Amino acid sequence: MNARPGSRPGGRSARVQQSVHRAVRELVAERGRDGLTVPVIAARAGVTPTTVYRRWGDLPQLLADVAVERMRPDGPPEDHGSLRGDLTAWAEQFLDEMASPPGRAYLRDALGGDPGSPGAGRCSTYAAEQVDVLLARAAERGEPAPGVEQVLDQLVAPMVYRILFRPGPLTAAYAHTLVDGLFTTSAG
Repeated sequence: MNARPGSRPGGRSARVQQSVHRAVRELVAERGRDGLTVPVIAARAGVTPTTVYRRWGDLPQLLADVAVERMRPDGPPEDHGSLRGDLTAWAEQFLDEMASPPGRAYLRDALGGDPGSPGAGRCSTYAAEQVDVLLARAAERGEPAPGVEQVLDQLVAPMVYRILFRPGPLTAAYAHTLVDGLFTTSAG
């Protein structure tokens, strides 16, 4: 959760965030994205539009916050016994989730917020944290491993680009090709 500096965790701030996020998700499910306005969301959440504007600034920032929160991983990635196996399974899952219509919408919303806002990098941070877990496991097993940034650049970035800008069929085979390329680059 992204509380303002000086606000206490939980309390009213957390309740407002939860009710506004819930209102956005419900309204998107009922009406789609085109029918969303701050006053409509505020009314559903039981807060004033001023509360929404004060906390999120505008509708794109609110949608970005909701999207990024929805993209937060539920837990650490599964251990498949090797870095290649771990990265392959993680990339397949990432691609499957993010290439789905809701995943694409979440990515677009996450990228639609102000890049200078405190939560702007959370989506990238979540991916980096997941990759870091996989690389730490590889180190514990004594496997050579690329760095986090290399994995983000050669595995995550191409998938996000294809999901957003070349939305053709994206299969597990595409994820496998990227993982294979990462290991070829790391070895060379």
